[in-house]
Amino acid sequence: MTAVEAPHDVWTKVIGQPVVVAELREAVANPAAMTHAWLFTGPPGSGRSVAARAFAAALQCPEGGCGHCHACRTVLAGTHADVQTVVPEGLSIGVDWARELIRIAGRAPSQGRWQIVLVEDADRMTEQASNAVLKMLEEPPPRTLFLLCAPSLHPDDVSVTIRSRCRVVGLRTPPVDAVADVLVRREGVDPALAAWSAAAAGGHVGRARRLARDEVARLARKVVLDIPLSLVSLSACLDAADELVSSAKEEADQAAAALDGAETEAVKASLGVGARGPGISASRGGAGVLKELEKKQKSRATRLGRDSLDRALVDLAAFYRDALVLAAAGDQAPSLSHPDRRADTEELARRIGAEGALRRIDAILACREALEQNVKPQIALEALTVALRLPQA
Repeated sequence: MTAVEAPHDVWTKVIGQPVVVAELREAVANPAAMTHAWLFTGPPGSGRSVAARAFAAALQCPEGGCGHCHACRTVLAGTHADVQTVVPEGLSIGVDWARELIRIAGRAPSQGRWQIVLVEDADRMTEQASNAVLKMLEEPPPRTLFLLCAPSLHPDDVSVTIRSRCRVVGLRTPPVDAVADVLVRREGVDPALAAWSAAAAGGHVGRARRLARDEVARLARKVVLDIPLSLVSLSACLDAADELVSSAKEEADQAAAALDGAETEAVKASLGVGARGPGISASRGGAGVLKELEKKQKSRATRLGRDSLDRALVDLAAFYRDALVLAAAGDQAPSLSHPDRRADTEELARRIGAEGALRRIDAILACREALEQNVKPQIALEALTVALRLPQA
């Protein structure tokens, strides 16, 4: 097992993005020319929220991001008093959250040089929330910075008016070799497993780390990639849809259970629920607080399930993409998204051809869109697997 490398400055967390790091370093070094709003964009796994957090740490650090001082450590840990990080847990970010954000942003920094508001997944803001944030961006408080993260500059992800008031930092998917190197040096992963995980994850750092560390994640990926060649009948299609939906629900339930129990107990303790002794009484309105928490947890569980399904659909789309390039280019095909399943993708390419692969990729994208529009997962997945069905031999 390779020894795990100790971290250096905060910029080492931004993997395979030298141009972005250089741009952010220059901004830190010139506070007089600081832009009050930044928009970090990039595909899933590009590290947009990691880059934003490293930037926030460097801005609060007296040395521009040493990685060792109190400011750096607390920002990276999410506990710095002047860096408010918003990580949406539900399906969307509503206007109530936006109003709270505006209240926080109006405060003067108490410890650091800036009051920083970092919003991960800003594309989940509702229209009303976006409008509230826009007003704040138009008249920003002094010494306050907004760091927004979104997948792209498309109007579906971030409104044109918000985009026009931000300095855009575009990230790309890190090279597979860079991700594998990080797994080896920082995580102590075996080099062979690190290389496989990085390639299988398509450069997505978090997914690569999970595949390298979790046997269950590797098995779940295998189940998904076994589906295309199994769709030989209508019953097989419906069984595959059931498998995808049930697996996503099981994964979401496990993740939610790990969060919900401790969260609920902490709230009950703060309300005095179940406490005994003289002078102790439960807070009034406790039932309403617990009901609101339950609503939040239900929304989070739904999001976790959708995220799990989306990961499966991304893997499937990449599998059909491999079949497409093999059907079109044969032995001259570029590198594959799932190189360890080349034999299966060659068989799939032979059976459906380039046009069939392209149609199936379109069906997967349509399914993702349907899920975003709150179509019932069982219905959306059944329609998809039927569309993916193999032609009769």
